[in-house]
Amino acid sequence: MILSRKKVLAGLLGGAGIVVLSGAGLRNSLSWRFLPAPETTFTPYAGPSPAHARGRRVFHLGHSLVGRDMPAMLAQLAGGTHRFDTQIGWGTSLKAHWEEGTQIPGFDPSDPHARSATEALADGTYDAFVLTEMVEIRDAIRYHDSAAYLARWIERARADAPRIEIFLYETWHWLDHPDGWLDRIDHDLDRYWLHSVLGRALDRIPAAERPAVHLIPGGQVMAAVVRRIEAGETGGTLSDRTDLFAKHPDGTQDSIHFNDHGAYLIALTHCAVLYARSPEGLPHDLRRADGTPMTPLSAQDARLMQRVVWDVVSGRYVT
Repeated sequence: MILSRKKVLAGLLGGAGIVVLSGAGLRNSLSWRFLPAPETTFTPYAGPSPAHARGRRVFHLGHSLVGRDMPAMLAQLAGGTHRFDTQIGWGTSLKAHWEEGTQIPGFDPSDPHARSATEALADGTYDAFVLTEMVEIRDAIRYHDSAAYLARWIERARADAPRIEIFLYETWHWLDHPDGWLDRIDHDLDRYWLHSVLGRALDRIPAAERPAVHLIPGGQVMAAVVRRIEAGETGGTLSDRTDLFAKHPDGTQDSIHFNDHGAYLIALTHCAVLYARSPEGLPHDLRRADGTPMTPLSAQDARLMQRVVWDVVSGRYVT
C-alpha cells in the first residue's frame, strides 16, 4: 500500500516537525509499488542536544542545490560557533560521492570550505552530517542505488563519530517538469524520499546500529512558500515561483537552481531543523559566500518566508 500524504505529513509535521526514521516493525505500513516495505516508523525530532545550541559543526554532502551560498547563509543565520565544510559536485549522486570522492566533476578545491568527505568524517569532529541525493530522484533510485549508498554514508559517518546526527535534505525538480512542479513535490516526499531512499537505507543497517535520520524538508518549504506567493501574500520582492530561481547568463529562466532568495529560504529551513528553533526574526540582509551582499529581499517577504518555514517544520503545514 502507498502511505497517504496526509499520514506522511502527520509524521513529518508532528511535534518539532522533522521526520525521524528509526528501526521498528510496521513492515506493511510503509511500502511503495512492488518493493518490500521498509521497517521504519515516524517520530518527532526533539532537536539538538544542549551542547549544540550555540553552534554546530556541519558537513554538507551534495551538489548545486546545496551550492556555496546556502551553507554560508546558514552560518550567518545560526551565528554562535557554527562551522561547516562541504563536498559538492555537479549533479552528483550519493554513489558518485562514495566512489569518486574529490574527483567528482565540479568539486572545487579552491573553495575554503571544500574538503574530502571521507577524510572529514574520519576525524570525528562533526556533529551534523547533511546529505542530499541527485536530481532526478527517480533516476537516482533506479540507476544509482540511492538506499544502498545512503546506508553506506550513514555507517561511515557514525564509525568515527557515533553521536553524529544525520540529516537528509529533500530537494525538488525542474519548474517545467511535465508532471507539474508542485505535484512532484507533493507526491515525491513519501514515495521516493521517505520510502525508497530513507526507509530502505535504514533497513540495510543492523537494527542495533540503526540511527535516527532527520529530514530537512526543502521541497516542502519551497512548495508552501510558492503557494503563499502565488496567492498574493507578498511584500513586493516576490510575485511567483520564478522569483526564487536563478536566471542563465542570457537572461532565460534556470528551472532548478535557486537564486539568492531561494538560497535564503533553504538556509532558513536548514537552520530551523538543525537547531530546532524558529527562524522568525532572523536577519535577511545576508552575504553570499564570496562576501558580496545578497540580492535585497523586502522585510515583509523575509517575514513570510520565516513564518512559513516554521509552520512547515513545527507542524502547522501551510497550503
